[in-house]
Formats: sequence, C-alpha cells, structure tokens
Amino acid sequence: MLSPILSPLFLLSGIAALVAGAPCVLARDMLPGPVEAEVVRVIDGDTFVATAHIWPGQTITVSVRIRGVDAPEVKSRCAAEKAAAQMSRAALEALIGGGTVKIRNISGDKYFGRVLADVTTAEEEPVAESLLARALVRPYDGGQRVSYCR
Repeated sequence: MLSPILSPLFLLSGIAALVAGAPCVLARDMLPGPVEAEVVRVIDGDTFVATAHIWPGQTITVSVRIRGVDAPEVKSRCAAEKAAAQMSRAALEALIGGGTVKIRNISGDKYFGRVLADVTTAEEEPVAESLLARALVRPYDGGQRVSYCR
C-alpha cells in the first residue's frame, strides 16, 4: 500500500498517463482513490468532464465514464433512444451537475482519453446505482452493447 503522501502523486501520474493514452498504463491498472473532483459538464447519461484534485493546488481535467452502466446514445438514429438519452443526461445533470463528486477505482476506458471510475456524489450516493434504480441506464460490464431500439 502506498503512503498517503505518495498516493496522490501516483494518482496524478496515472491519470495523466491514462488521458494521454500512454502504453505503460494498461486498462486493467486501477487507481483506488478516492479523488475529489468538480463536475465541469455532463456529456451524456454515463459520461461527464471533471476537474480532479489530485494534489494540493494541482488539478487535471478529465472525461469520466461511470463504471457499470450504459446510457442511451444521444446520436442514435432511433427517436426513442434519443429521447431516453435526453432523460438520462438530464437526470445525471440533476444528480452531479456543477457539484463535487468522488471517483474511485479509476482505470483506463477502452477509448483512451477518458477514465472509467466508480462515482459517488459528495454525500457518498453511488451514481450508477441511482441511475439504475430509476431505469435511466442499463447495467454494463464492458461487453457487447445492447441496442435501446429493438
């Protein structure tokens, strides 16, 4: 286990490498966190941009995909999926928009340039579970995505 002093430095280098797509950091590498982050904007029902506080006076802005869920796609060809995407995005915005979150178990996403993480509100409410309970997103384990328009 890393000392509390070294953990944020390790996290900084890991997040920076993940964002840059460095080959030395593999998607299976996980940084435990928690890392406090300010939500900059919500992109869709399962992704947002945040400024993570990784060291006193040091931040990094990163796209965060919420682990364990798949939201409907805003750019879908299907009108029903587009409408569902707007609902899931609005719900995520209401839950975390403009606020502070904590991200944990941070790893590279299959699309480098963003990270995959467990996310809780500042009050420790699990974001994925909240969205799942309201049927705004589906469970997702990284496998084949199931269409919202069948």
